[in-house]
Amino acid sequence: MIIAIQILVLILIIGSIIFYLACAVCTRQFFAPTESVTENQDAPVSILVPVCGLDEGAWENWSAFCQQNYPDYEVLFGVMDVQDPAVFVLKQLVQTFPDRAQLFVGLAPRGINHKDSNLSYLLEESNHEIIIFADSDIRVNPDYIRTVTAPLADPEVGLVSCAFVGYDPQSVGAAIASFGRCVDFIPSALLARVLDGGFRFAVGATIATRKSTLANFGGLHLNRIGSDYNLGKRAAMAGYRVEFCRYVLESDTGRESIGEVFQRELRWARTIRYNRGSQYYTMAFCYGTVYCLPLLIVSGFAEWAIALTLVTLVIRYTQSLAAIFSIGCSKLIPWLWLLPLRDLLSFAVWAMGAFGQGVYWRGRRLRVIEDGLLTQWE
Repeated sequence: MIIAIQILVLILIIGSIIFYLACAVCTRQFFAPTESVTENQDAPVSILVPVCGLDEGAWENWSAFCQQNYPDYEVLFGVMDVQDPAVFVLKQLVQTFPDRAQLFVGLAPRGINHKDSNLSYLLEESNHEIIIFADSDIRVNPDYIRTVTAPLADPEVGLVSCAFVGYDPQSVGAAIASFGRCVDFIPSALLARVLDGGFRFAVGATIATRKSTLANFGGLHLNRIGSDYNLGKRAAMAGYRVEFCRYVLESDTGRESIGEVFQRELRWARTIRYNRGSQYYTMAFCYGTVYCLPLLIVSGFAEWAIALTLVTLVIRYTQSLAAIFSIGCSKLIPWLWLLPLRDLLSFAVWAMGAFGQGVYWRGRRLRVIEDGLLTQWE
């Protein structure tokens, strides 16, 4: 029995080492400096920002949308609840940038997915063919619009998305969240791009597309978990190319707790499970550092097990540093001592995401049913 356990754990560790190395190579290749040959024609753009609550740094985040180095664009903010504390700040924003920003309040839910319900209203009010769906908690630079819409000059590109990360975390929870995005999600997404022959998903922090293209692959789905992920999946299935920018957005999670990070990532994990199906379970080969502890125990801390553990840790830290430097997250380096805890949390999220239907989303408890559809938790 012990030998069988050792063999199983060895297979998982070796598979994880291969995964770490592949992630490092894919990350370095994707972020290698290249000359951009695709340019947009400064076509008018509508930025659609659904808002729920007042996130840390909200004014700075929202005003950055209104100060773009771009000639013709509009920024539409939508809020469901008229009593939302964000409304007061957004009204001030519209007064400050009257030629750029518009605010729509009291948008009654059209489906269980309140974010996409909000976006559906803004989509109807927008004036331009090129649209950008943007999360309200990201911070963008002045060239944001030009950067994320440039690939759309190629008609084969149907959707452009961006990853996001906290570049300068100020707490343990924020650092844990940032590591999850920088050294885990982005590298694994780039590996999936290679294995799938292209991106087959999107990230909701930013999605740029055309109204006509969005209609061609089914538009917004108002009762689905991970609709952003699903948008990219449907775009690829419709024959469009999905692209990711090398520009990684800034999203500071403030001072959230590890428990809050866990609940959000559990929702993401179940989103991936419902969108990727059985492929979700192949993620078992992503947690080599976690498997080293049971290997040491069942082997009685044999020398070969200790050596393999050290090799696994070195490769994991090397892969993490490759991601940190490729993405430009050097302020994560002082937090590297948290990496084993990050790996343990990631394993727990994956294991719990492998079953169950409940998710928490902006204070609401929802149930995921067949094909990723959402219902209220009863």
